[in-house]
Amino acid sequence: MTEAKENILATLAYFDIFKYPLTSGEIYLFLKNKYHQADFDLALRYLVAHQSVFQFGNFYSLKNDYSLVVRRYNGNEKAAELIKVAHKIGSWLIRFPYVRGIAISGSLSKNYADEDSDIDLFIITVKNRLWIARTLMHAFKKLTFLVNKQDYFCMNYYIDEEQLEIKEKTIYTAVEVVTLIPLQGDTVIEQFYAANSWTREYLPNKIMRISSAKPLKPSIFKTAFEKIFNNPLGDILDTLLMRITSGRWSKKTEQKKLNSKGAVMKMDTGKHYAKPDPGNFQARLLAQYESRISQIMIEPQNVLAN
Repeated sequence: MTEAKENILATLAYFDIFKYPLTSGEIYLFLKNKYHQADFDLALRYLVAHQSVFQFGNFYSLKNDYSLVVRRYNGNEKAAELIKVAHKIGSWLIRFPYVRGIAISGSLSKNYADEDSDIDLFIITVKNRLWIARTLMHAFKKLTFLVNKQDYFCMNYYIDEEQLEIKEKTIYTAVEVVTLIPLQGDTVIEQFYAANSWTREYLPNKIMRISSAKPLKPSIFKTAFEKIFNNPLGDILDTLLMRITSGRWSKKTEQKKLNSKGAVMKMDTGKHYAKPDPGNFQARLLAQYESRISQIMIEPQNVLAN
């Protein structure tokens, strides 16, 4: 029983960083080990009874603060609205050349949004054509600033079919992978999940959502454009665009330019990926998580010992 209690506390500690209380079903899905339902239920009731975990209706939190539940309710309602918008955006963006898969990522993929939330999108492209696809999509995004819709097109994480496996393997990346909401490209999304089966080591109870992605539909413009650049010229252009974009981002980082969230702009780039620099946010979050784990494992010694 002690291990089950520790796992429950650790799971709540992770989401506590985001001020996000969980239902019992959600806690179970994000546990790092498998348990019989009866053992899990007993452990959770015990933690609530000893006030190591606080229950508010269907929600559980490490903090005795009902405002967190109100915050979640409001965030879930806002997320439902944005997810509908994201489906429409995904149907449009999948028409861009070399794009093979699109999914919702970030806080929206956890069913949460507030007034400042963006629609973060995870994009999968054809092998060796990521930078052509990204350049075209971000050229289009510049037009969205004219109608103040840029927050709907935050295409901030790209990989191509050559490198479907996420290299950084942590609880953070595991949660990000399994909570993606697939929009377009059922085949490549399925391949992506197969390449990232390592997430089961962190989250053995969480089943990834493959079936929700729509299959690709043929597009005359997309097919014609890809035929033009499916040759050595396309290889040269893709590499050139990678170097240009990487250089621009390096300058932004050197100049300590800030994004809309107030953080220094950083991007990690390679031939087969373009993503936010993992050291920019991920490292700090994991440090917070480890600190929180250490804290809560010391505080409830009388609970865990029973």
